[in-house]
Amino acid sequence: MNVLLFKTLWGHDGSLAEAMDLAIESGFSGVETPYPANKQLQEEFTSLLSSRELKFIAEISTATDVGLYVPMVGKSAADHVNSLRKGIENCLPGNPLFINSMAGSDAWELPEALQFYGSIPALEKEYNIAISVETHRGRYLNSPWATRRILQEIPELKLTCDFSHFCVVSERLILDEEPEILELCARQAYHVQTRVGYDQGPQVPDPRAPEHAEDLAAHERWWDKVWRSQKERGFDRITLTPEFGPDGYLHREPFTGKPVGNLWEINQWIGLRQRERLLRNMN
Repeated sequence: MNVLLFKTLWGHDGSLAEAMDLAIESGFSGVETPYPANKQLQEEFTSLLSSRELKFIAEISTATDVGLYVPMVGKSAADHVNSLRKGIENCLPGNPLFINSMAGSDAWELPEALQFYGSIPALEKEYNIAISVETHRGRYLNSPWATRRILQEIPELKLTCDFSHFCVVSERLILDEEPEILELCARQAYHVQTRVGYDQGPQVPDPRAPEHAEDLAAHERWWDKVWRSQKERGFDRITLTPEFGPDGYLHREPFTGKPVGNLWEINQWIGLRQRERLLRNMN
């Protein structure tokens, strides 16, 4: 089994070159990040990827203000399709392995959500690239039950499983209670983001801490289900991105604002741990 780890650039404060060098030093295969919109930055980005022989997962967020991830209010399914299309056309020169998209809106009723997500397989064919849609708060796929509604109607939709969002939305380790939904997600899973959530947040302070052992064990059970399904479906590679991040996710001390952990150390640890588990359990 070929297991590819990707370094998120979310939360990286240094240069692109430094981020890519950190990825290489830890045995990661590439980076996951939005493709730059500026031509000069695009040239720098693709040059750095090429010189380091790294792969690239392009991240696209639909219908957002520049630099933000939360969808704008009042945007229709057509607006999100157009936004996704622009993102695809922008990132294709970077030769991404595939696209991971935070797409759609949690404000929609089901018919509009079906209209939007139902358009994605056609976009994949039009642009000849895989588009995987992330389970994420702020988007229609923010809960296990909303995700079930969409996957049942659009079985060809590819899913990026970030189960941490399901935990905070439901305020519990919900997929242990909903094995049928876990099975459905696993069956359509294309990519995994290995962040550990808990009942009151999408990111535990540190997954190595004993007080979050139960949260870690639950997520690992769920990820294993996904990876077994991918193996059974004949995947020749498994991709995962450790995505512990900043921006309110990372816990900080009151008053001082001091981070309680080092993001890269945590992402490195969770990524290498999951690769070792995968290779041990799946081969």
